[in-house]
Amino acid sequence: MRRRARRLLRPAVSWGPAECRRWQVPDGDGPPRALVIAAVTLAVAAIGVILFLAVSRQQPQQPVTIPGVPAPHADAPACQALMAALPERLGDYQRAALTQPAPPAAAAWRAKADGAPVLLQCGLQRPDEFVVGSPIQFVDRVQWFEARQFTWYTVDRPVYIALTLPAGSGPTPIQTLSDVIDHTITAVPIDPAPAR
Repeated sequence: MRRRARRLLRPAVSWGPAECRRWQVPDGDGPPRALVIAAVTLAVAAIGVILFLAVSRQQPQQPVTIPGVPAPHADAPACQALMAALPERLGDYQRAALTQPAPPAAAAWRAKADGAPVLLQCGLQRPDEFVVGSPIQFVDRVQWFEARQFTWYTVDRPVYIALTLPAGSGPTPIQTLSDVIDHTITAVPIDPAPAR
């Protein structure tokens, strides 16, 4: 019985180099390698062309309308210096044209052709809500007062600058503009209105 058990455990077929060669596909079967490479290259090129056309056919950006707000100090040298220093990009937001006639010392940026813009206007009057005891936020070295949801005013510069941010814009626009404002306009002590 022991001999029979040993024989059952031995492999019935031995696989040597000759047997392995039987399972290989001959070189003549299947498409030529050059044809496969050409087909893959053509497919990748077609995908690239489709993506390029999709990106280039986006809607052109429409000019942004900025509501008319009194800006008695828009022609101040500080506002003129700021307007000259404003960047073309604020993270995902690209500088946008303004509907004419545009308010003086104003700028806008958009992330998409139909997206809500980031709005900036320099030389405004002190916001009525900015009184003694109002909370102030520091972004870098610029002090901001939130007058309304998503609308902020710089309060430590010789001119008031309003910045309206769309919901979900993230910190990049206000951080970038704070840096530009800090390097362009000298800080002054804040001057809130008396508390009511």
